[in-house]
Amino acid sequence: MTERADIAAQGMSLEEAGALAEAALRRAGADAAMARLSAEALVAAEAAGLASHGLSRVPQYCDFLRLGRAEGAAEPRILARHGATALIDAGNGLAFPALDLARRLAAELAAAQGVAFVGVTRSHHGGALGLAVEALAEEGLVAIAFSNSPAAMAVPGGRRALMGTNPVAAAFPRAVDPPLVIDLALSAVARGKIMNAAKAGEPIPLGWATDAAGEPTTDAKAALAGNMAPLGGDKGALLALVVELLCCALTGAAFGFEADSFFTQHGNQPSLGQALLVIDPGRLAGREAFLERVETMVEAMLSEPGVRLPGSRRRDLRARAERDGLVIPPALLRQIEELAA
Repeated sequence: MTERADIAAQGMSLEEAGALAEAALRRAGADAAMARLSAEALVAAEAAGLASHGLSRVPQYCDFLRLGRAEGAAEPRILARHGATALIDAGNGLAFPALDLARRLAAELAAAQGVAFVGVTRSHHGGALGLAVEALAEEGLVAIAFSNSPAAMAVPGGRRALMGTNPVAAAFPRAVDPPLVIDLALSAVARGKIMNAAKAGEPIPLGWATDAAGEPTTDAKAALAGNMAPLGGDKGALLALVVELLCCALTGAAFGFEADSFFTQHGNQPSLGQALLVIDPGRLAGREAFLERVETMVEAMLSEPGVRLPGSRRRDLRARAERDGLVIPPALLRQIEELAA
């Protein structure tokens, strides 16, 4: 085991993991801002226990940059801005610079207008959307984020994959305690979990996906060649369609079936869409009324033993990672080190 791998087995600091990821992305062709913001997002996801959106994405992003599936020099720019709405062009770069701009702009518009809808077009993998909405909720705003992704699910009654797993995240501020953060994909599980199982040669539970013939499978590699099962059956598939239209029809981005898979090195620039809906609760029933209502719901939830508030587990894991560091699988660490060398 290398010295770095030995350190990682015990716990690599978030700062060291971020510097390593940033160096790998820079060497693959990302400019300074893109590499820094992407590394920060991946390390934050890793620290929160979201390994499928964490450091395992570094080699994948490096491939995209080297092979032209992502533009390393892209700088996000505002294409349109009218009242409470805005549209940002990510320039087919990695998504995080555009999402950072979208978050800041949405907060500004919501402060001025009471509500904001900011779309992102020509974007890439959106990462863990819960992190973006959590930051907005910490500013006292209600935030909902959407993203589409390469096709992995069929519409009800169909067999052809047309829609992505299309994550949705929402965050609600509280008076004193950390925000409530809800983050989920509209498939039975996140596709990244199947990717990690395929890499590890491990089976997946029945009900997560079907193979290329449409049959339920426990083979992770066969699942990647097939379709994801929607969360809640047809209802989940229709919700995924809602996200697809919000993120693409309003922004001009590519639909999931027009974007090549993230799980192959070669393919097109996905040109996906993201959207942020941000609301100032003070402009409706009032901030105090909003906070009182949220706490009433929280108290009702916590009155039952075993209930865990959404987002609390990820915060606990993040606090532990900040204290003890990240435990990175040695093979992944070696791969990132080689990419950064």
